[in-house]
Amino acid sequence: MIQSLVYGLTIGAILYFFSIGLSITFGTMQIINFAHGMIYALGVYFFISFVALFNGMVPLAVCGALVLGAPIAYVTERFVIRRLYGESLDYAMIATYALLLIGTDVIKFFWGTTPYPVTDPIGTSIQIFGFGLPVYRILIIVLAVLLFLGLNQFTKRSVVGKIVVAALEDKDGVRCLGINVDKYFSGIFVLGSLLAVVGGVLYAPISTAEPYMGYNILLVAFAVVITGGMGSFTGTFVAAFAMGLVIAITGRFYSQAADTMVFVVMALVLIFRKEGQPDG
Repeated sequence: MIQSLVYGLTIGAILYFFSIGLSITFGTMQIINFAHGMIYALGVYFFISFVALFNGMVPLAVCGALVLGAPIAYVTERFVIRRLYGESLDYAMIATYALLLIGTDVIKFFWGTTPYPVTDPIGTSIQIFGFGLPVYRILIIVLAVLLFLGLNQFTKRSVVGKIVVAALEDKDGVRCLGINVDKYFSGIFVLGSLLAVVGGVLYAPISTAEPYMGYNILLVAFAVVITGGMGSFTGTFVAAFAMGLVIAITGRFYSQAADTMVFVVMALVLIFRKEGQPDG
């Protein structure tokens, strides 16, 4: 059971890396961004290519994936997302889903459709209560917690962070102060996309890399963001780990229902949240 809990926390950590960018994007830009899955998947394949190029030097491969992921994220925001500000959510969904399809086809064209296994870069375990727990998974959990603490400090102490938080509450009010909100949104969009790349790179050794991996995580990530609250840093963190545990515990007893339970939990949260709100 301890191993299942650690696995669940690991999945929660990966979901947090991926979901925080989605949460910020919707909270600030009111955009449902399916292209997040494209950047996530492309980042993993960039990482795989750089691992081979750099003879297994993982830190260099991660840096290479981030370097290539950043301009893709910037171009996506600058020439697609920014043109959709203030438009119907339908337009954003169609446009960003098209980018996800294009990204998948690019992966199949350059890397093929065969899944790529990725080796655990640490490959050791530690004994806790008689159970062998992979150090790599524990590291992922620690990194997610550090990211959460770092983002909290960023929003509280930095000027950029305070502007983003203010824009989450009242974007038009921030614009009235003469602040170029779009410039900050662009930077936050790229940051969220790169965090998704990191999440994909961290998850690859636990699963395998395949062209449709961006689709697989998107639905669960949207459930996390909806459950935690759009634009909520703390809510997304708690919801990601909660959903990871739901997936792991359900999978231990009935693996076919693991993903389904995520949406059951999301529905229950929405029902009770709505009932707990005052009328009118």
